[in-house]
Amino acid sequence: MCKFFSLLLIFISFQTFPQSNIEWFPSGINIQPFTANFLEPKAGFSYLISESNIRLDIGTSADIIKIKSDNKISSFGVDLFTYTRLRSESNFKFPVETTDFYFGLNYAQRYFSEENQYGFRFRFAHISTHLVDGSFNQQSNLWRNGRIPFVYSREFFELIPFYKKNSFRVYLGVTYLFHTLPSNISKGIYQFGFDKYFTNFPADVFTPFIAYDFKLSKIDKYTGNNIISTGIKFGKYDEKGFRIELNYYSGKSVHGQLFDINENYFALGFNMDL
Repeated sequence: MCKFFSLLLIFISFQTFPQSNIEWFPSGINIQPFTANFLEPKAGFSYLISESNIRLDIGTSADIIKIKSDNKISSFGVDLFTYTRLRSESNFKFPVETTDFYFGLNYAQRYFSEENQYGFRFRFAHISTHLVDGSFNQQSNLWRNGRIPFVYSREFFELIPFYKKNSFRVYLGVTYLFHTLPSNISKGIYQFGFDKYFTNFPADVFTPFIAYDFKLSKIDKYTGNNIISTGIKFGKYDEKGFRIELNYYSGKSVHGQLFDINENYFALGFNMDL
């Protein structure tokens, strides 16, 4: 990954752009996270209503360089985040069961006119995951639910092209996993989704939204993961803000240590948007 990072910086450095069009470490990010896509940087938590679990998200994405032209913005940045599963117990205790680590690089291009936008985001990333002490039962000296820690990691390329008209955005995606452990996870993940923000309300104050994401992947056989998200965002819909949302999830677990378990639940989420 360091070699890839260095090559990209060298490539950008040798490009000829008017200096006024180059911005180092800009505020905000070129392409806002896709609302219902799980693998996006978040800062907040979700309560899994029927599972008595909580997911804690701590993450960020930052553009290092942004290059502007008349109708195009290109950017190169980094992604760093974790998503952690906690168990809710009495006396305000939340033992940590498992946590996943994501870090990677991204390159994005966004073309725009008065009402329409289109472009793509490319990511190169690594994910690893670990069972934590909350999954270990000290009384029985055994791991809970028979889950024993194992090595889980994946390195991958991801490409998501999108088209946006006003406040409606639709996207497709393909992910190629060039290295995975366990090895029975297929190399390809195929994805599509959309998000729609209803800006008829006072858009600078709050904006209702609905979003959907579908991923098709293979663990021994092909299965689909579905996320439906609806809620209200406070602040401008396409900038930083705060989101209250109700999510429905069905499919294989999003946590690597539980990758072969089917899950189906509603979650109430509170998240800060980048």
